[in-house]
Amino acid sequence: MARNKFDVDEELTQEFNWSYYKRLGAYIKPYRKQVWKILSVIIVANLCAMLGPYFTKIAIDQIIPNHNISLLVWISGIYLVALAVMGWCLRYRIYHITELGQNMLKDMRFSIFEHLQKLPFSYFDNRPHGKILIRVVNYINTLSDLLSNGLINLISDVFTVIITLLVMIAIDAKLTLYSLALLPILFVIVMLIKTKQRKAYQVLSNKQSNLNAFIHESIAGIKITQSFAREKENDMIFTEVSEDYRSSWMKAIYVQFALWPAVNNIAVVTTCLIYFVGIKQIGVNVSTGTLIAFIGYINNFWNPVINIGNFYNSLITATAYLERIFETLDVEPDIKDRPHAIDMPKIKGEVSFDQVTFRYEEGKNILSQVSFKVQPGESVALVGPTGSGKTTIVNLLSRFYDVNEGSVQIDGIDVRDVHLQSLRQQMGVMMQDTFIFSGTILENIRYGRLDATKEEIIEAAKIVRAHDFIQELKDGYDTVVEERGSTLSAGQRQLISFARALLANPRILILDEATANIDTKTEELLQIGLLELLKGRTSFIIAHRLSTIKNSDKIFYIEAGRIKEAGSHQELMAEKGYYYRLYQSQYDLLRQMT
Repeated sequence: MARNKFDVDEELTQEFNWSYYKRLGAYIKPYRKQVWKILSVIIVANLCAMLGPYFTKIAIDQIIPNHNISLLVWISGIYLVALAVMGWCLRYRIYHITELGQNMLKDMRFSIFEHLQKLPFSYFDNRPHGKILIRVVNYINTLSDLLSNGLINLISDVFTVIITLLVMIAIDAKLTLYSLALLPILFVIVMLIKTKQRKAYQVLSNKQSNLNAFIHESIAGIKITQSFAREKENDMIFTEVSEDYRSSWMKAIYVQFALWPAVNNIAVVTTCLIYFVGIKQIGVNVSTGTLIAFIGYINNFWNPVINIGNFYNSLITATAYLERIFETLDVEPDIKDRPHAIDMPKIKGEVSFDQVTFRYEEGKNILSQVSFKVQPGESVALVGPTGSGKTTIVNLLSRFYDVNEGSVQIDGIDVRDVHLQSLRQQMGVMMQDTFIFSGTILENIRYGRLDATKEEIIEAAKIVRAHDFIQELKDGYDTVVEERGSTLSAGQRQLISFARALLANPRILILDEATANIDTKTEELLQIGLLELLKGRTSFIIAHRLSTIKNSDKIFYIEAGRIKEAGSHQELMAEKGYYYRLYQSQYDLLRQMT
């Protein structure tokens, strides 16, 4: 397979913006009550955990020397109750933290999916779909552990550290200072590892994205691969891309796990230091019970510190993916509703272009001062060379793009002054490469109007001459078709899309090379249905086969972004200009072929 953009790394040049985590926190807001309940349970569990070392101190310093059995029974009972409470708290925390995390992930997936549906065509044209898909699925799944456990556990660990420190200070302030002596070294190590780890996981996310994009592209183009016998070349490319991913994964893991040994070693050294200092002071300032209790609290202190270190690892890991997610969410749609936009009234069908100029990039106009007016119910055919601006005209009418100069109006209303949804709900667009969703034929046609009855769907199919072939299928309208309608012919897919458009009953209909993939026999059947489809509605038809647009009310010949000729078929043929020559050239070609 020819190399494409799947193997191009999407580099992030800006420094990480910590406000991303503030934005991430916004997904917690709908669940604040649940968060407070979880935090309350965590605090209770931490307080219960503090009792163990303290009761050990009492046992060593008071119960054993004095043989105080009643005190032993008393603190044993209290500790058993505390253990039971801790067990319940643990179960509650695990279940509800998981539920909270999954709810947040669901909301985040919806946010990015909803946003993607508003982005311009250019966003999807400029990047492999596999790289988009991985952001919606894989990257968000990577955040699962961070959201399900990390954030709440972080708060739990912070509470544990604070409560433990307060208890340690209350028992012996001097030993507490020794316990904290090596923390500055840990801080320095964390700062050294942070930058390398973020960069390593940025590289990993790129390689993971490349691998996903290549697999997606390979599956989509499997027919071409097999037709040209390029399986071995694909295997070689896959091996290369897969090795890049494996290598970057190992490098990221190497950097990530550099932190854990550092934290663990500092915890061990600190414990040894406390033993050394404490043993020297036993009988002077420190009792045996105090030292044993303090060692217990040291473990209570360093365990959450290690957990915080692990969370920091997860945070840096997730950062690379979070940057990609918010990078997508920060892409602004090119076309947005104006602040004071109104709903589009029911369209009658008058369309006017007034001195419209449009360009995709500066200095290169696609359309230059195009003006015309179409009356309600008229059919308009757009013909001309490839790249002349035909599709751009209908894209501006549908407001997939906005004009640079001039205006596009429907029934005297500028399309920029109405809500996009209210405009497009009254328009039907049928492309050359029609899309069929996986599901039944009935469901695909009903996509045009979700509340349509089966009788209305069948009637629409009959009008566009799709009913007969559907009835010949094994399960008729309940026949399940695969994604993109791969089990149907190109002509059958187009007929289904025509039925779908008719069911939607658009006030303005656009056919962009909609009959290009249909054979002559199917086209003859379709012409009858099209006449019914076009009745009573304004239509714009882009076609290279001029035989399909001879009955149009108006024909615009467009070249180099300007309307060179306008009129009916008869009028333009009589002028013997651009359209006449184009028509004659097609006629001569057909005559030679026959």
